Amino acid sequence: MIELQNVSKVYRSLVPPKPVRAVRRMTLTFEAGEVVGIAGPNGAGKSTLINLMLGFLNPSAGSVTIDGQPPRRFVERRGIAYVPELVAIPPWWRVTGALARYAVLSGVPRSDREERVEKAIAALGLEEHRGKRVKQLSKGNRQRLGIAQALLSDADVVVFDEPTHGLDPVWTDRFRHLVRDLRRPERCVVIASHNLHELERMSDRVAILDHGKLTKVADLQAHVTSEELLHYVLDVESDDVAVADVFPAAQRISEKDASATWAIDGDLDALNAGLRALLERGATVRGFSPRRSRLESAFLEAVGES
Repeated sequence: MIELQNVSKVYRSLVPPKPVRAVRRMTLTFEAGEVVGIAGPNGAGKSTLINLMLGFLNPSAGSVTIDGQPPRRFVERRGIAYVPELVAIPPWWRVTGALARYAVLSGVPRSDREERVEKAIAALGLEEHRGKRVKQLSKGNRQRLGIAQALLSDADVVVFDEPTHGLDPVWTDRFRHLVRDLRRPERCVVIASHNLHELERMSDRVAILDHGKLTKVADLQAHVTSEELLHYVLDVESDDVAVADVFPAAQRISEKDASATWAIDGDLDALNAGLRALLERGATVRGFSPRRSRLESAFLEAVGES
């Protein structure tokens, strides 16, 4: 669906004279039917990558295509649903009027506009705000309005840039359901976010960028292999000897009342064998949970602990 072949983007200016290499020789494919996340530290190149995909920028080298076409040609012919990081809607527009205007810009047929607008309002819980001017909305409600406008079209490419920024926990959770409902075989959904926890719950794969380079693509649908190193936290009633014997490399993190918390690393087989050994020795395990999610581990591995 979306293909980047050996893409680079260099920003040049008189001050400072040194060019800024925002994207460096990146090759990446976003397939139809999947949700792909984009993650990386500040300045990693996420926004530049999105601008290249949308056709707002041309690459300095390499090529970007959507369904075999240059991005701007694809956008002009078939459209893309897009929610920018900073939702900027004229403050004097009212909610319903704003969505009606966006429906026109999105090419929604006149006969379908009212229905599409009403569905978007209902999907984002904006019923009580429909008559308000945009300037009267809270930051979270403006973000929901921005997401609502992206739902108006029936585009095959949907791009979200920090979509949960400003949303409360309830609407962050509901956004995951919206993404699930957007899935279909011919559609590609791209989500750029700093929120690794949310990306892991929504995405099939996550492209991790650092200093303009694609450092890793984390496949979140792949099964954990028995050799994969896992990072866990063990909460056990104080029995230092048993834990030290079973997990020699374990590190005590904290101690409270009659329990102690340990950091434990190992592959799946070693962790299971160690837990069995602890229970056989009569230890009481109060909790055993991942210290990091798979995406967090992949992210830190890709960009460095710093």
